[in-house]
Amino acid sequence: MMETTQKETKEREKHPLQKYFRKERFPTMFCPGCGNGIVMSAVMRAIDNLKDFNVDNTVFVSGIGCAGRIPGYFLADSVHTTHGRAIPVATGIKMFKPDLEVIVFGGDGDITAIGGNHLLHAARRHIDLTVVCVNNLNYGLTGGQFSPTTPVGASTYTTPYGNIEGFFDFAELVALAGAAYSARWTTNQPGKITKSVEKALRKKGFAYVEVVSQCPTSFGRHNVSAKPKVFLEWLKSNSIRVDEVRDKCMTKIDVEGKLVVGEFIDVELPELTEEYKKLIEGIKDGTIKAKKPRLDWLELAIRA
Repeated sequence: MMETTQKETKEREKHPLQKYFRKERFPTMFCPGCGNGIVMSAVMRAIDNLKDFNVDNTVFVSGIGCAGRIPGYFLADSVHTTHGRAIPVATGIKMFKPDLEVIVFGGDGDITAIGGNHLLHAARRHIDLTVVCVNNLNYGLTGGQFSPTTPVGASTYTTPYGNIEGFFDFAELVALAGAAYSARWTTNQPGKITKSVEKALRKKGFAYVEVVSQCPTSFGRHNVSAKPKVFLEWLKSNSIRVDEVRDKCMTKIDVEGKLVVGEFIDVELPELTEEYKKLIEGIKDGTIKAKKPRLDWLELAIRA
């Protein structure tokens, strides 16, 4: 391997995003060609574009999986939790310190499988979190088993004859659950990812940004290609915009095998920590009083 020259070292030190990452932890532990670096870079660019964003007032939270290691490369406070529990931990942080910016990183296995219930209820509560889900279409870190987002027919270590379960569309589901913002892009669209993360960070409420990412080591070599360039081309050719799907009233059968990308919802809604603060203040000043619970059928039956 060629030694890094002094000139190359100086050039790297001039990188405009270096103030956001821990240089001593590079190179990353990600496989060659993995899309996690693209996602990490897009988030850093989004933060850099938001001039009033304070990284020192930010906490990154993650669970287990390849994408769960991303926060460790940010020069900021981070919490590495157990599998599927990043969102409830992030919820606790936000409820205790509402002034903090809280960003959650995770993969499709961590966020949508074991952590799926937490994802939906965080969206329902509409708490001010930004969740970045790196969807590599399988459990990449643990050997390439199928996940809730593995396409129908795809081959994995646990579906060697092809996956027969349907692709779980979490971008759509999160929007229906009550999120203020939900979007999905691919690693072939880094500019779109950056813009969406900017929107998500500005949004007062629950925001979900999913990025379908290449995984040459596991999913790629069994289904698309072990070559990252070919995988990226596949992501591009198999994507269709959600606006087109809605305008043409396309059905699930019409988009079978396609990755629906775009913004699924972008609205303004009351945020949980602000509503909680109003509740506490109202209780203290007496403007909000406890309501007597209605008698339920069991108590009525007992009294009868």
